[in-house]
Amino acid sequence: MRRVLIVGAGQAGLQLALGLQSHGYDVTLLTDRDAQEVRDGRVLSTQCMFDAALRTERVQGLDLWVERAPQIEGIGVSVAGPESARVVDWVGRLDGHAQSVDQRLKMSTWLELFAGRGGRVEVRQVSAADLEHLSRSYDLTLVAAGKGALSSLFERDEERSPYTRPQRALAVSYVHGLAPRPEHDFPAVRCNLVPGVGELFVMPVLTAAGPCDTLFWEAVPGGPADAFDGIRDPAEHLWVTLELMKAFTPWEYDRAASGVELTDAGATLAGRFAPVVRRPVGELPGGGAVLGMADVVVLNDPITGQGANSAARCAAVYLEAILAHGDRPFDREFLRSAFGRFWEAVARPATAWTNAMLAPPPPHVRELLGSGGQLPAVADRFANAFDRPADLEEWFFDPGRAAAYLASVAPDGRTGR
Repeated sequence: MRRVLIVGAGQAGLQLALGLQSHGYDVTLLTDRDAQEVRDGRVLSTQCMFDAALRTERVQGLDLWVERAPQIEGIGVSVAGPESARVVDWVGRLDGHAQSVDQRLKMSTWLELFAGRGGRVEVRQVSAADLEHLSRSYDLTLVAAGKGALSSLFERDEERSPYTRPQRALAVSYVHGLAPRPEHDFPAVRCNLVPGVGELFVMPVLTAAGPCDTLFWEAVPGGPADAFDGIRDPAEHLWVTLELMKAFTPWEYDRAASGVELTDAGATLAGRFAPVVRRPVGELPGGGAVLGMADVVVLNDPITGQGANSAARCAAVYLEAILAHGDRPFDREFLRSAFGRFWEAVARPATAWTNAMLAPPPPHVRELLGSGGQLPAVADRFANAFDRPADLEEWFFDPGRAAAYLASVAPDGRTGR
């Protein structure tokens, strides 16, 4: 029986651990918190899992919330203009439903499931020196603790990492009491773009207390919505969130005006990080090698919602590669090859899109977004790019391809300009 060590109990680490366990591998999982601490702690992230990522969970029997989580059927885009008027507003329909489950609920449940099936869980902090010693007892060691100190084992890939500073300041609140939307009859994630200020995402979510919504600001650093540093009181965090909504997205604030409240004492999170791509093989002090997963090696800003999706699909790609490798040694060639499959199939297109959306939109992208209200085909295709970002290469990034696409779907040449 092959022995595998996984450091980190998030989406990627737990999903891979459960997958390997189901195939008879001897898996040990190292995490800095037990299931109860995760469940009772602060929110870990925002996340919206789209169809391709959900399928990787479903094939392992891990999509445990499909009957309870709000079924997200679309992606909406609004753009604020002068005096906070909404100059663009449309909703595209997804081909397959999406869902968002509070990671405190998901990860604590999966951690208990892994342990209940006989998996070894060790709650401890792990240094590089610890990992050097531990890895000698395993056939393969993977690091899935994305923002921890162990990420320093993985060299920055300069060619694939254009940013050295955070591109957004992030602030999320999980709330009850948001009024239903009057303008459409199916649940959707709403992306509100405020030029020069940032983005506000509003999304239906399942948390431990039932369905709720997230209010998620992605603020341009130094701009008017970059207002959460130093706030420790959750009530103040929510108040600032709502004040920014009132100032910059009044159509969203109207849904909260009757009164919203945080779902629990840990329902807020704020921070910032620089997006980065790292080389997949981590070099240990004594010469050993470990394989990085998901956020450890590809850490994207959440503006396009790719983090949890990429993590799930990374776990699926790595699981397939490990199973296919059989009894052969997990050498550096295998480590690089497994990451290469993940990069080409998932991470490269997701990273290209995320980096593009962090920059001010060029004219052809403004035209595409403006056309979504008049051309349902554009709205739907953009919505489904969250599930299939590789499709954007065919019509979104290049001005010529964008113009050709708009001409192909616009009646009589009208493109919403």
